[in-house]
Amino acid sequence: MENKYELIVVGDKRHDGLFYTAVKTTGIYCLPSCTARKPARENVEFFQEALNAEAAGYRPCKRCFPNVLGVPWHDFKHFIELEAPSEFSFEECLVYVNRSETECLHQVKDGELVKFVQFGDVNVLLKIRKESTRLRIDFLNGHPPKWVRAQAAKYVFDWFDWGTDIRPFYELAANDPILQVLAEKYRGLRVIKIHDPFECLCWAVMGQQINLKFAYTLKKRLVEAYGEKLVYEGEPFFLFPKPSVIASLQPEDLKKLQFTSRKAEYIIGIAQLFAEQRLKKEELAAEKEYEPLMEKLMSIRGIGHWTADYTIMKCTNINCAFPLADVGIHNALKGILGLSDKPSLEKIRQLAEGWKNWEAYAAFYLWRWLYD
Repeated sequence: MENKYELIVVGDKRHDGLFYTAVKTTGIYCLPSCTARKPARENVEFFQEALNAEAAGYRPCKRCFPNVLGVPWHDFKHFIELEAPSEFSFEECLVYVNRSETECLHQVKDGELVKFVQFGDVNVLLKIRKESTRLRIDFLNGHPPKWVRAQAAKYVFDWFDWGTDIRPFYELAANDPILQVLAEKYRGLRVIKIHDPFECLCWAVMGQQINLKFAYTLKKRLVEAYGEKLVYEGEPFFLFPKPSVIASLQPEDLKKLQFTSRKAEYIIGIAQLFAEQRLKKEELAAEKEYEPLMEKLMSIRGIGHWTADYTIMKCTNINCAFPLADVGIHNALKGILGLSDKPSLEKIRQLAEGWKNWEAYAAFYLWRWLYD
């Protein structure tokens, strides 16, 4: 600790990313090189990763942006640009995010993606489009401060899962008769993440045992009834409802939107866990092991194997999650293999043995096949 404290006093940039400095009196964590006033030694604790600092309750510094370290972004004040990784297709990702006409949390139009996000108490409407090897992000509703621009860069980086090197997945796919075709056809597709585990859990619960079209209808009704709205040029954009809002509801409120009694109870119960801090986004994000996270999620009422696996693959960097019972995966495999019936769960397990540690990407590419 003594040596680390000396490094932050001199602001040594060579140690940025090797550890993070958290200040107990402010609740903020920083890079070792941060130029902010140096804290007293007794008020400092250190973390190896930014996610661990956030899981401990610290928020990122608005001066050094410690959670944005490693994000290849360029700041032009009125807009930002991100350098895309080599294995990335914006066009393929747009096919996925634009798969439903009822989607209410973003819009795709003329090859551009528009999404309403919130950083702290700042509302931002992002417009994302491809320009050569970069993504350009414009701020439609004004020019936010630099710390917000930095968090927007991080948001897009995470949304398209750019932190994952998917080249090993393609190496694996090259030797797999099913994945080889999918990887060649949809090359550059990334798992599209959901930043908020509360949103992800709710969405997964909504989709249980109903068709996708009606699941989107339920989401739209929930979002428009209880989510924050931003109007830009006469058009409404929405945020997914906050846990505190849903936690205050009664099951009858959601039943009016055509939720079943059981789903209404599940979603309100999940909201209460988050609202009461018994379940924390940051703690879930910091968990790196599949089994402990699966166990934690499945302890929640209404969350079974499928919902937990879906949440892990969409909200974390754990790529071994595989929703085995997913109907979409069954239908895709039936079509790709030319079967008269859906493959058995045992057959799917055998196939997935060859996808070790990349099951989440295998599932995502199988889902993509369904949209052709």
